[in-house]
Amino acid sequence: MGWRERIGRVIFETDTPAARTFDVVLLWAIVASVVAVVLESVPSVRAAYGPALRAAEWTFTLAFTVEYVLRLLTAGRERRYAFSFFGLVDLLAILPAYLALLLGGTPYLAVLRALRLLRVFRVLKLARYLGEASVLAQALTASRAKITVFLTFVLTAVLVVGAAMYVIEGPTRGFDSIPTSVYWAIVTLTTVGYGDISPQTPLGRALAAALMIVGYGVIAVPTGIVTTEIARAGDRRDAERRRVAELRVCGACGLAGHGEDARYCRRCGAELPERAAG
Repeated sequence: MGWRERIGRVIFETDTPAARTFDVVLLWAIVASVVAVVLESVPSVRAAYGPALRAAEWTFTLAFTVEYVLRLLTAGRERRYAFSFFGLVDLLAILPAYLALLLGGTPYLAVLRALRLLRVFRVLKLARYLGEASVLAQALTASRAKITVFLTFVLTAVLVVGAAMYVIEGPTRGFDSIPTSVYWAIVTLTTVGYGDISPQTPLGRALAAALMIVGYGVIAVPTGIVTTEIARAGDRRDAERRRVAELRVCGACGLAGHGEDARYCRRCGAELPERAAG
């Protein structure tokens, strides 16, 4: 096995002690780098520890750069990894720092310093450690139609209520346009309640009270839809795992029912096939 294969197994796989150690170290490095960026944005902390935080940030940037280069070299199909979701996330984790270094001193391109905020995309790399991400994705996909219908109803409701409030309250009480009234309806329906605009007439307050009560249902409905679909997706995943376990048969003694992550037969110790037939 060449050096690329050995490093690739550590970086991309998780079934060896070295690979698991690499994943844990990488996870903590991501968390520490995000914490450093967050602390650097606090003026008092930046004034006291600015140089140390910047040194730490560049240390993490260089480490993530080495990691990205190693992933490119050991991915097998460099172009496929580079343009994959996580490949782009890995690139966004390091690119803004170098752009800020190259363009930060140019007064006309100072706006590009905002690209440093893209370093928060490092957090997305945590998704590679979420084993249940596929269940959540399936649940969101399955509930897409229901959520779309629900959001259409909500948008219609806030438009109707906003137009009604514009007629009831009028510009003299802060509802100077239908868009402003729709904004108030959205704030009220979601129970945020900024209080920058509020109805003054009895009819307007009655309509606001009704909208507030409906807001509690608005919060509960999508939660129930997604929760139900998550439970169904989890049941489908468990059923698939049981099916795979039933198909994993030992070629030496014929025992079936091994777990999908099992490598050896629990009866005779023979090595199991990588993939079950069928």
